[in-house]
Amino acid sequence: MASALLNAVLFVTFFALITASDPNIITDFVIPANSSTKIGGDFFTFTDLRGFFDRAYPPNFKVQSTPLTPIHVLLFVVDGSLEVGFIDTTNKLYTHTLQLGDMFVFPKGLVHYQSNANAKNPATAISAFGSANAGTVSVPSTVFATGIDDNILAKAFKTDIGTIQKIKAGLAVKG
Repeated sequence: MASALLNAVLFVTFFALITASDPNIITDFVIPANSSTKIGGDFFTFTDLRGFFDRAYPPNFKVQSTPLTPIHVLLFVVDGSLEVGFIDTTNKLYTHTLQLGDMFVFPKGLVHYQSNANAKNPATAISAFGSANAGTVSVPSTVFATGIDDNILAKAFKTDIGTIQKIKAGLAVKG
């Protein structure tokens, strides 16, 4: 009897260890308890590596423990600068201009963007995805190039069918 119980406990423990998934998202992002910080684009930006590439030795730094926001993308700028931002579920826009050495966290499940605002200076960034099934969804392509009826789109965007058809034509694959 004890052997069967032990086997059952080991099986359940083993099964619990081998299953993995992304956490459920119950909030857009986590704000530290007792925080008086105004939440804006700076909250999602780590700038302590600015100048790292210009020094012979890295500066001293200390690791801090903070609540973890489910991360969709971590973006690290290695050359140039980028304008970044995302929109939360209340339609608030969070933006920041990243410079060489800056990192930005895009919370999971939110529409976001990154753009090089200066066409004369190229920008390079390294991204890391925080998901077991990382992928991208292009909002314009998903909405306008997947066969959703023009009438439905016109009603949803409070416009006319001609405007919807122009948008679709602009997104069509040119071959």
